[in-house]
Formats: sequence, C-alpha cells, structure tokens
Amino acid sequence: MDFLESFKLVGKNALVTGGAKGLGKSLSKALSDAGANVIIVDVDEEEAKQTIKELSANGEHLALKADITNEKEVSDAIKIIIEKYKHISILVNNAGICQRIETENMSLEDWKRTFDINVNAMFLVSKYVYPNMRDNGGGSIINIASMAGLVSLTYSQSAYNASKGAVVMLTKSLAQEWVGDNIRVNAIAPGFMETDMTKPMFENDGPLSFVLDLVPMKRVGLPHELGGTVILLASEASSFITGTVISIDGGYTII
Repeated sequence: MDFLESFKLVGKNALVTGGAKGLGKSLSKALSDAGANVIIVDVDEEEAKQTIKELSANGEHLALKADITNEKEVSDAIKIIIEKYKHISILVNNAGICQRIETENMSLEDWKRTFDINVNAMFLVSKYVYPNMRDNGGGSIINIASMAGLVSLTYSQSAYNASKGAVVMLTKSLAQEWVGDNIRVNAIAPGFMETDMTKPMFENDGPLSFVLDLVPMKRVGLPHELGGTVILLASEASSFITGTVISIDGGYTII
C-alpha cells in the first residue's frame, strides 16, 4: 500500500461551512493543497470569494452565500453544489460562534443564536448532504467541535460549552446512524487558537493572556496546525476511523 497516496484528495469535492476566514479558511487551504475541489458556503460572500482566489490553482473551487441556519437556504445551496459537482464527498461543518456572556446576563436570544449556528446549522447541512453521500458510495463528515465540549473552561460561556458538547454527541450519533452507508463522521476539537480576531486576546494585557499558563505546551495553536488532521479525516488514510473526537489543544485536556 502507498501510504502517502492514501492522504491525497485529488478529485474529491469538499464543502466547508464558514470557510471564508479564520479556522475555516485554513481548513479550506489544507483541503485544497491535498487536491480537493473546495466549496465555501458562508454568509460573507465577498470574503469567501477572496479566500477561493487564495486556494490551490489545481482545483475547481466555488464560493456560495448562504445563511446555514435557514433551512431553505441550506437546501438551495446543496442543490447548486450537487448540480455542479455531482458528489459531495467531504463535508466540514466549521461555522460557529462564541459569545462570552455570564449565564445570568445571557438572553434567551443569545442562547438560541449560539445553538442555531453551532448545532442546528450543523444538523441541517449534514441532513441535506447525507442523501448525496449515501447515493454516491459514501464520504467523510468532519465537525469542528472544541475542547470546550469536553471540559468546562475557566470563564463564562455556558452556551458555547453546551453547544460544543452537543456537537460531540451529534458526531457520535451520526457516525452510528450512517456507518452502514460508508459515511464516516468525526470531529476535531481545537483548543485556544490564534486568528486575526483572537490574537489580541492572548497578548500580554489581553483578557485571555492567563490561559497560556493552563496549556501544557505554553502557547496557543495556529490555524494551520489543524490542517494535517482535517486531511487525515477527509482521506482514505482514516478509512477505519469514525465517531472519534480528536483534540488539538496543546495538551489542555490531558487532565
């Protein structure tokens, strides 16, 4: 067996939600570098189009605007993708938000918004992609969870923590339901990651500078450090892996 060959994604079509920027952009680049055609679905169409321009020139990439909390927009977007690409072989459910609000100060609307984007949208996109994967021999679904879905962090974000816990269990549930259709469902649980938006928070006077003392590796992660794992889970190199959550957190969840 050619083990390096098993990591390649040439000819595969990968849908990434929220792939216009941040972690989603890095995941899109990794999939593109491995040979996949990447379809970014994001509410920010202009940013998504810009990211598409930065992907590997070897693929046939696409940017689509859609609010994935809206069922009709999800259904319409999936129809467009299937019409163009025929088979969605990889789905990366990346879109998500985090609101750091104390529970007693959180409105029901804030709570619902977190779950709408982090959980309900993941359910909708997975549901509408599933028939196409099933009818075309299977595929790989990769959900972006968080270490906050595995351990309770040291500051107030109960809605986020609860939503990411739900992502972990949704991952396991879908893996069990769809294993007979040759669809593998796994999750990546990032730790503290540095993006353009979060970088100031981890600097010396930032509100999250203290977390560096809690991470055994004494640093935050960089978006590209998720790339190898998303390629692994998207490819045949992980053909016997399903229902698994892989933490990429510098050792934060060791204990």
